[in-house]
Amino acid sequence: MKLAVKKIHPDAKLPTRAHADDAGLDLFALEERILTPMERRPMRTGIALAIPTGYAGLIWDKSGVSAKGGVKVMGGVIDAAYRGEILVIMINLSSETYVVEKGAKISQLLIQKVELPEVCEVSELDDTIRGTGGFGSTGTH
Repeated sequence: MKLAVKKIHPDAKLPTRAHADDAGLDLFALEERILTPMERRPMRTGIALAIPTGYAGLIWDKSGVSAKGGVKVMGGVIDAAYRGEILVIMINLSSETYVVEKGAKISQLLIQKVELPEVCEVSELDDTIRGTGGFGSTGTH
């Protein structure tokens, strides 16, 4: 599979893998931004994608950014039909200001196959052992 990527800003960096067999493609910050504690904001990447039909792009954290800076990625499903700029929503969960440097790795993009089921309303669902047991229904130990 090939992933078509368009630079919509001349300073944008194309997504890359650090290692050939890495699942995620690194996404890079187009601009320097400062995130104060508990601040969230979309970060520009300066790129647009053409994800093939039947696939979706999922934006995930970079573990180093989360572990060292306390910064997390929020949301992040890119539909196959979307052709606008990829924005990465970041939130600073730490008590310290975090500087996102221009060109820094800010998140990773996974391209995954998706099922596109037809939604059918029913009056009853099939029974399972778990049933309607939700949070904590299997115990805490």
